[in-house]
Amino acid sequence: MPSSTAQVATTRPSRYIKQLISHLGPKTAADLARDGRGTITIGQGTCVLTPSGDHLGMIATARDFEALASVQDIVTRHLLRFATQEDLDVDWTAPVMGDSTQIIDPVVSDYLLTHCTPADDLLQELVIETRQATGGASEMQISQDEGAFLTMLVQMVGAHRAVEVGVFTGYSSICIARGLPSGGRLLACDVSDEWTSIARRYWERAGVADRIDLKIAPAIETLRALPAEPAIDIAFIDADKVNYPAYYEEIVQRLRPGGLVVLDNVFLGGRVLDPAYQEEHHLAMRRLNDLMVDDDRVDSVMLPVRDGVTLARRR
Repeated sequence: MPSSTAQVATTRPSRYIKQLISHLGPKTAADLARDGRGTITIGQGTCVLTPSGDHLGMIATARDFEALASVQDIVTRHLLRFATQEDLDVDWTAPVMGDSTQIIDPVVSDYLLTHCTPADDLLQELVIETRQATGGASEMQISQDEGAFLTMLVQMVGAHRAVEVGVFTGYSSICIARGLPSGGRLLACDVSDEWTSIARRYWERAGVADRIDLKIAPAIETLRALPAEPAIDIAFIDADKVNYPAYYEEIVQRLRPGGLVVLDNVFLGGRVLDPAYQEEHHLAMRRLNDLMVDDDRVDSVMLPVRDGVTLARRR
């Protein structure tokens, strides 16, 4: 499904949203949230309206390009009709599909990487070997800034017991293990002997192998075999996306109050944002993203870190 955005400079964004909702509401499905965010459904498309101090943000999404153009036209015409005291400039961006959504601008990405604690020589060697050994699959390895973020989260939570679902070649395992205090343990779950054989070598070199317990088995079986008491301090999920809801459920039951579960790739390259993508892993991730918003066991926040990272803290 194509989408397009517009940022309209105005000192009256909230007033225009209310007028659009009021005028189009009887003819369409329209809703005004308590925070002033408006949503209007027009035919096979939707326009989300967001107020800011000096502009009105608009996001139009539709079934196809023709329907998108119709949504843009209707909203624009009515908005300009209401603007009797100022001249508004409504400039919609070119339509993009979900998989073309640029989560992080390349310039911003480069700036982020050069302004966080740099990866040490060992982690940089692991990046190179992973690329050489796994080819295109090396994209599954987390980035330098996300690794530094993981280490910091482990330290901030004061974690002693950590769980990782999806090891790959061990970069994230090292980052988690380095944040643990003396006596801390990381349960690392994966199904690949081949890729985790690389991880084992680097764990040894990093001096963290003694605090990592690797389980080669379907992760859901490993998680279900854990004691039921809430003893996990932090968990990182970065494995097969279809099973994310199952992994989350098994872990959140075992999180101690204040414990944290970190989920990677919650955007799936932007495809989660586009309902046109209906494969099993897209549906599973959307289901989980929606579930966490209403899960009264946790407080959650979704961050635009790389391919999307959600933090859920056990109440």
